[in-house]
Amino acid sequence: MSGQPKLTYFNGRGRMESIRWLFAAAGQDFEETYLETRAQYLKLIEDGKLLFGQVPLVEMDGMNLVQTKAILSYIAGKYNLYGKDLKERVQIDMYTGGTMDLMDMILLYPFSEQKEKQLANIIEKATTRYLPVYEKALKQHGQEFLVGNHFSWADVQLLEAILMLEEKKPDILAQFSQLQSFKRRTSNIPTIKKFLQPGSPRKPPPDDVYVATVLKILTNV
Repeated sequence: MSGQPKLTYFNGRGRMESIRWLFAAAGQDFEETYLETRAQYLKLIEDGKLLFGQVPLVEMDGMNLVQTKAILSYIAGKYNLYGKDLKERVQIDMYTGGTMDLMDMILLYPFSEQKEKQLANIIEKATTRYLPVYEKALKQHGQEFLVGNHFSWADVQLLEAILMLEEKKPDILAQFSQLQSFKRRTSNIPTIKKFLQPGSPRKPPPDDVYVATVLKILTNV
């Protein structure tokens, strides 16, 4: 395995999207293989590429990387997006842990049978539990980024989460002035700005076709 990282996942967001975001933020190109059949998925397991039988899979630096958080940690460390020391790293871990929890709810939304209830829960948790934390952090230290005033994995993932939330509720940042400014700043970082342009590897919100494909491959239904 050499050259560009190779990503294997479904042709959609899911847990791979944060990985795409982080590679893009680092300015690292990558190639993708999309799972379209259950046979492809089972072949990966048979070949020993999926340590726990799960995707996403990232092949890079001679390794088959699985488990989303481990993959993101490796990418962040490799491309200097993981703080300057252990104290900054643990802060980044805390912030990204929070955004992962929030985004997990959004990722599960298309598969929910009670979408109205799930959406209300997402908005309530976002506006009362998660966004206030980031708003307070940015206000208290008065810096442009969440940790150490350096652009990091925490900032990349927060912007991703904000844009996902705005797809559900466009005015969700109305009461969060610090986050509004943060969104403007980070969206204009050159590598991020490029990723937000049409034609980039960024995936659109999941639709019924994506949901059906995932269910077919993972559950054979």
